[in-house]
This record gives sequence, C-alpha cells and structure tokens, in this order.
Amino acid sequence: MTDTTTQTPSSLGWTTVTTPDGPFTLLVDTDGTVYASGWTDDAEYLRGLVHPDLRPETLVERAGGDAAAAVDAYYDGDLEAPHRIPVRQRSGPFLQAAWAALHDVPAGPPVTYSELAERAGNVAAVRAAAACCAQNAAALFVPCHRVIRSDGTLGGFRYGLDVKESLIERETAA
Repeated sequence: MTDTTTQTPSSLGWTTVTTPDGPFTLLVDTDGTVYASGWTDDAEYLRGLVHPDLRPETLVERAGGDAAAAVDAYYDGDLEAPHRIPVRQRSGPFLQAAWAALHDVPAGPPVTYSELAERAGNVAAVRAAAACCAQNAAALFVPCHRVIRSDGTLGGFRYGLDVKESLIERETAA
C-alpha cells in the first residue's frame, strides 16, 4: 500500500538488479520502503520521480534487501512478491486513492483505465486514472503495467511498451 507518511529521508539507498526485461533500479529507505523503481540503471533519474516533499538530498548505493528480493521473486514466478513491499508516494487525494487501488490489482489479465478509475472511487476520472499510472514512481510495486486502454491496446508505459507487453504476457501466462 502507498504510505503517506510526511517525513522526508535525508538519503535513500539504491541498487540495480538484472532482470529479463533489463536493469531494474530501486530507491529504498532504511526500513525497506520503496520510493521509486523501474527498468533503468539510472538512480538519479528515479530520484527525480520522487515527489519533492519526499525527495532525498542524496542517494547511497547499498543492497536492496527485501525489495530487491521481491523483484527477483517476481521474475522467478512469485508475481505477488512486490505487493508485499511497502511503498511511499505522495500526491493529491485522487492519485493517492488511485495508487492504492492500483497496488491491489492482482497479476493476471490487465484492467482498463476506466476500471481503475472505478476502483479508485470516481468512475468519471478515467484521465486521472491514466495520470496515476503516468506519475507512478514505484513501477512493479505499484503495478501500472497492469492497466490498458478500453480498446485493448497497451496505452503508454514509462519504460517502453516492449517491457509492458513482456510483463503482461508473463502475468497472463501464469
């Protein structure tokens, strides 16, 4: 679940793990809470995705702990492993609700942006649901790749449609 705690860490740890979809970097605090993650080897890029109120001044390379293990477990077949890791993001009320709803979308067939808006409590907020995915800093842990357009096309994905397609195929095949 997305944690809305207000304390800003002075630094976050980062680590990069190798996945079949490319390098995956995580920014985590000392408690193992994920602030940002995605298919990149650029920790500074991810730091820029963290909400300014939560963005740390520095990044320190260190082992990824449970969060990195959850990424490995996901690729080893435990598709819900990332769901068990805490996440901290911040935004307005709808995006917070949408991230919480998105966090609870299980692996399997994807949902549409309309379905995500409904799960977040505002059936008319389809564009805001898409914004929830676009502004999500914690890819895989808040699984924005599990949302597609109502016409069945993939829509967008910060890390490329090839990665999104790979993730959806992996999850629907399981």
